[in-house]
Amino acid sequence: MQIILPELALVLLMGPSGAGKSTFARRHFLPTEVISSDQCRAMVCDDENEQSVNADAFEILHLLAAKRLKAGRFTVIDATNVQPEARKSLLKLARHYHSPTIAIVLDMPLWLCLERNAVRQDRTLSDSVIRNHRAQLQGSLQGLAKEGFRQIHIFDRPEDLENVSLLRKPNRTNKKSETGPFDLIGDVHGCFDELCILLQSLGYRISQGSQQFEVYHPEGRKLVFLGDLVDRGPKTPQALRLTMDAVQSGDAFCVSGNHDAKLVKALQGNPVSITHGLAESLQQLEAENQAFREKVAEFLRTRPSHYVFDGGALVAAHAGLREEMHGRDSGKVRMFCLYGETTGEADEFGLPVRHPWADDYQGRAMVIYGHTPAVDPQWQNNTLCIDTGCVFGGRLTALRYPEKEIVSVPALAQYYIPTRPI
Repeated sequence: MQIILPELALVLLMGPSGAGKSTFARRHFLPTEVISSDQCRAMVCDDENEQSVNADAFEILHLLAAKRLKAGRFTVIDATNVQPEARKSLLKLARHYHSPTIAIVLDMPLWLCLERNAVRQDRTLSDSVIRNHRAQLQGSLQGLAKEGFRQIHIFDRPEDLENVSLLRKPNRTNKKSETGPFDLIGDVHGCFDELCILLQSLGYRISQGSQQFEVYHPEGRKLVFLGDLVDRGPKTPQALRLTMDAVQSGDAFCVSGNHDAKLVKALQGNPVSITHGLAESLQQLEAENQAFREKVAEFLRTRPSHYVFDGGALVAAHAGLREEMHGRDSGKVRMFCLYGETTGEADEFGLPVRHPWADDYQGRAMVIYGHTPAVDPQWQNNTLCIDTGCVFGGRLTALRYPEKEIVSVPALAQYYIPTRPI
């Protein structure tokens, strides 16, 4: 049996003493990845069995786990973890650092745990403690999914553990091995003609056969679309076709934008307000066949919240991203990438007031984003917004990386009147 784990996660080993948690940890994880409650007790009082120091020992355990998750390190908790309250604090810690939590449950037979406990030279637990631990575990199994674990793996036979292999899978946001060069493009919003002009000015070759677009650069450069391909503009289906084909061929990457996410909901039949240009997209897509609409919905639905490129030196996100969220994959990270950070207030136009997160940014990675149109791109603390409002009559803008060269083309027309002046 193979278990696929994300490259960054908090893994909770669960089971009574004698279930084999520490043996499992030694077999499948690096020693530096495992935080053991026994070792934490020993650090406090030189005796890993001394239960009277549990409060101090688990304070150390939580501190070590927090430091590892903050640093983006895979972390395993080797403790009984059979009580909901013990798991609750660890799940909260993982959420704080935008890390998924995995439960690996060793629900071994009681007789086996008692037998192993009886022959251990380093443990003095009574049989009643082990019985109590197993009863608590049994009472927890049905409710684990509701607690917030992303994966739950339960083993109830020792022979099953012999055939287990663990595979680490990079987060879908992790494109650190892709070093560029890149051309990052701001919000297209259905401005297909301007997109083609911009791509040609960047040196890309564009051709359209009977089935799909071919977009490539003779020097091997790749495109990075920053989301909001759709709405407001006149040629949303064409912009989608070009982008999807370029991504499929490996010549482009594309993250999700808030308009893209809303269109997905509409195409899936979910209730949404037909505002801010969505009506134009739906009308244009109505002229396409059902297969294309389904392909669009699937493509946009599966776009990641952001990408981390070039060994961590470059981050692409629709609305920007704080440093502590880079490379993480959680609901809060996705919401930030789609909408940015808001104050909870609305301005005189009824639009959300945005918190200027870039003012406080001190990260090493260059963050390139769109979402909030501006007349001119301006660097702010190693971040750059390249949405220059093409659909509103402004320009469509790209950033060439690593050159840090800005390339723009003017809009051919004003296709949509902005709610809030740029």
